[in-house]
Amino acid sequence: MPFENPLALIALLSVIPLIIIYMLRPRPKVLAIPSLMFVLKLERERKRVYASLTKIVQDPLFLIQLLMLILLSIGAAGYYYTSQEPLSGEHTVLVLDTSASMQVDSRFDDAVKIADGYVSKKNSIILASDTPRLALDGGDASSAKEILSQVQPGAGTADLSAAITTGMRLLSKEGGGKIIVISDFTNSKGDDPVSSKNLAESYGISVNFVKVGKSADNIGVINGWIEATNGKYGYTGVIKNYKDQSEKVEIETGSGASGNSTSFSLDVPARGTKQFTLENLGPGITTVQLNVKDSLPVDNKAYISIPETLEQRILFITDDGKLPSKTALSLLPNSNLSVTKAVPSSLDNYTLVVLAQKETPIASDSVDTIENYVRNGGNAVFIASGALAPEKTEVGLIKILPVKPTGIENETNGTDLGVKEVQQSSITKDIRSDEISVHTYLDATERTGSTTLVALENGVPILSYWQVGKGTVFYMGLDDELGDNAWNNFHNLPEYPVFWIKLVEWLGGTGDISEYNLNTGTLTSLSKTEEIKTPSKTFTSNHILFDEAGIYEISGKKIAVNLYSDKESNTTVDASDVVQRAAEEDKSKLVRADTYTAKNDITDYLIVVMFLLILAEIMIVRRRGEL
Repeated sequence: MPFENPLALIALLSVIPLIIIYMLRPRPKVLAIPSLMFVLKLERERKRVYASLTKIVQDPLFLIQLLMLILLSIGAAGYYYTSQEPLSGEHTVLVLDTSASMQVDSRFDDAVKIADGYVSKKNSIILASDTPRLALDGGDASSAKEILSQVQPGAGTADLSAAITTGMRLLSKEGGGKIIVISDFTNSKGDDPVSSKNLAESYGISVNFVKVGKSADNIGVINGWIEATNGKYGYTGVIKNYKDQSEKVEIETGSGASGNSTSFSLDVPARGTKQFTLENLGPGITTVQLNVKDSLPVDNKAYISIPETLEQRILFITDDGKLPSKTALSLLPNSNLSVTKAVPSSLDNYTLVVLAQKETPIASDSVDTIENYVRNGGNAVFIASGALAPEKTEVGLIKILPVKPTGIENETNGTDLGVKEVQQSSITKDIRSDEISVHTYLDATERTGSTTLVALENGVPILSYWQVGKGTVFYMGLDDELGDNAWNNFHNLPEYPVFWIKLVEWLGGTGDISEYNLNTGTLTSLSKTEEIKTPSKTFTSNHILFDEAGIYEISGKKIAVNLYSDKESNTTVDASDVVQRAAEEDKSKLVRADTYTAKNDITDYLIVVMFLLILAEIMIVRRRGEL
């Protein structure tokens, strides 16, 4: 018999005191007067013990109390029984495709209805997009149905393989379960979903593919790019016709800034593409609308964002006037650079302050000025040097840095350290980190709440930032001092001025034109926690996945996001081959029963029986008149 705690069965010894109590209970006193009783005395003595035991066994109170003690002992020992239960009754993971192609006709509604039919006692829901999102972790049936009633498809590309892997991690903790993948299977980024299915099943996890949708007609904008010529921006778009006959497509363009609207037509061949060009785009949002009726509306409209030109007012504080960082900042377009040796009493007139002291530490009375400036929304960049060594730096200044400096280190073995990218960012996108070598550096540790973009091979943060109040403090651990005292070679690389351009644009909320026009599925981090307005909702965060087509607003910056995906727009793909290939590989495997061995606890049943026994005992005592 299986017990969770077998040692608790020692409690069964409690029946011995119960028997003794019943045997020692006071009995009516018998007076033997006739002489015949003396003759029978020996016989009575022999049967007395037997008669006492017989009387005890016949007492219903004794039987009830004995049974209660036995049940209490079994309950404490944790008795359970095993049974074969449906696997989905243990834990079902529903992987729901939320890519752009699921917006075709009723595909997503059909997928939700199918998912609703697979809901079990314990459920997890994973939304498969460019990055899998866990919408529910181990919730009950009502929670799963509520989530399913709220989810909507996005405008990205589903990574079904990553979603299946996420489901594997959830179920591996419990030793089994079932994954239901509901998708049109027309397009998937990442690894082959069938291979991921086979991997999951090798660990004893059942994976079922359920296909939704059928072939449909579509015409859409599948690509677009912006080019600058002589200070003017132009846009080139590509339209594709997925139908079997050519179509005359009417295109309407509109500008939010000027309110101008124009229209023209293009003859797009069957299964072919056609380009068009818009010239002299002004600042603001321009839209391109295809006036067609098809099965996928999300690619019928394209958005173009041209930013306003903003001037950056930069203060460069240094005791060395020949630094490469100062030279790079002086060459920035749309910027006004001021250089000083000390921190002024007020920094309110500057959008960015760069502190590049090499030998002279920042004075204690200037620390409060810098901190107040940042907390009120300013941005500060600290360049590593001997002046930031902990023995020279004010405690108040160390507290606002995203790293905690511990000392200056030198590589003495003749081999310089390399750097590695820790997190992708627009700041580091064009930096060839494999060409950077460091032999002297400020040893530091990352603070909780900060973000490290680049670190040395030994893990020391090199490019880190965090939010202080409403502003951002950025730490650059690559000192740019020249000559024999140089710590690294970064300032000698052609990427060095590009790095400063991107850093200033990133901190200042501006950026390259490409940063205002993104494709769906782009994941980016922000310099600080911001209010983010998407085409459908508003929230605050310091990172964002652009998974909707439309206009996003972040700190007054309007970002146009478009689908631009030939594979997602191709609604004619049937994709039955994916499900068929998965089914064929299933046939070559041993058939496994979709059941699991479940432990069933009987504690609840024991409580009910104990309650009934207590009621029976009360009724017996009441009938005897003892209550």
